[in-house]
Amino acid sequence: MGAEISKQIIFKQVGAKIAYYRTLRDMKQEALANKISVSKSVISKIERGQYNNNIGLGILLDIAWALNIEVSKLLTFDAEEKQMWWEPYGEENS
Repeated sequence: MGAEISKQIIFKQVGAKIAYYRTLRDMKQEALANKISVSKSVISKIERGQYNNNIGLGILLDIAWALNIEVSKLLTFDAEEKQMWWEPYGEENS
């Protein structure tokens, strides 16, 4: 699997985790955006894994703070999560 595909998968997984924790806290995208001083469209793009193919550490830290979680929860993937994303590309737990 190429590096670009790997990055896209990881951006989507991080975005999905952000959406998951935001939903657990019954928080709308707009509320999260307001807490970290970005637009709702930025949160939407991040959650879809489409934020300029890059998410800065600062914004991840801000999101984690706003969601009251450790940033590592957004960047750590268990075996099941890896398999879910990598399997369609014919590789296991890359």
